[in-house]
Amino acid sequence: MLYSGEVMTDPFDQPGGAGPPALRRRLAANVPLRAVELRPPRRDLAGARAMDAWIDVYHAVRGFARVDTIVFLTDNAIGTGEEENLGHLVKNLGPDAPRGRIVPFLTLKHSLEYCIRFAARVQAERFPALVVLGGDGHDGIPRCLPRAHMLRDRLRRDHPGLLLGGWANPYRDAREQVGFLVDQAGSLDFVLTQIVSHHDPRPVERFLNEIDRQGFDAPVLFGVFFYRSARAATLDRLARFIPVPHEGLERDFGERGLSAVDVAARTIGWLASLGVGRVYISNLETGRAPRRLASIARRVAQERPDDSTR
Repeated sequence: MLYSGEVMTDPFDQPGGAGPPALRRRLAANVPLRAVELRPPRRDLAGARAMDAWIDVYHAVRGFARVDTIVFLTDNAIGTGEEENLGHLVKNLGPDAPRGRIVPFLTLKHSLEYCIRFAARVQAERFPALVVLGGDGHDGIPRCLPRAHMLRDRLRRDHPGLLLGGWANPYRDAREQVGFLVDQAGSLDFVLTQIVSHHDPRPVERFLNEIDRQGFDAPVLFGVFFYRSARAATLDRLARFIPVPHEGLERDFGERGLSAVDVAARTIGWLASLGVGRVYISNLETGRAPRRLASIARRVAQERPDDSTR
């Protein structure tokens, strides 16, 4: 079930607001799940531009949070100076906003004191979960700890009721990546993956086979990037941060005349054919994100109705 512009009752929410148990049930449910990854406004915006950016995030987050869509908020994605996601949420959502499906990111590119305090604030503000990542190294900011699981281990002790998410990269050695997840299972309630694409299927297939072989059973959400074009300069810049299938995208947008919605829908449909029903979609234009997601959902349904979840 995806956002269609209509506020819907979430069957997984609890009276009085959803908490970690409700989100845990939704993540584990054998029902396809679409999530979105949004970015808070940049810190350097001012005046009318800043106000427009705040309004876009406000409407998108509140809209998605009222329906069956999890919203992840990034933490200085790809080295861009963003407003603190938690501060932005608390300041602009209001105390009555549904928070049971809103999950901030936290990278290790802060002091350890800040990270520990941030997790305490997440729980105090009634957000049910936190994704803890190492963070990309392109901006040269050092991490406060060598590995993200070290912080998750501490947060599990300090905040046992807070759901914790981690990270995996199917384009690295599958046995090693899944082995890390199995070893860290005590501090993992769910996992997000690096961006994947139907243009490069083999690594994902190996990753899924390894999940089965090693018996890792926490929910895994696969990343799908919303490519808006196949402009060479844009793809080259993105390739610094994510694996980009240049040739496949050039064929899709050029020779085949596909739209951005078509390309994203093809990746989601391909994942569904592998039994994967949990995905998160990145790079949606914030102000148009609910409408974009609805369009992608309709295209997926036209190409391949999917009712399976891995």
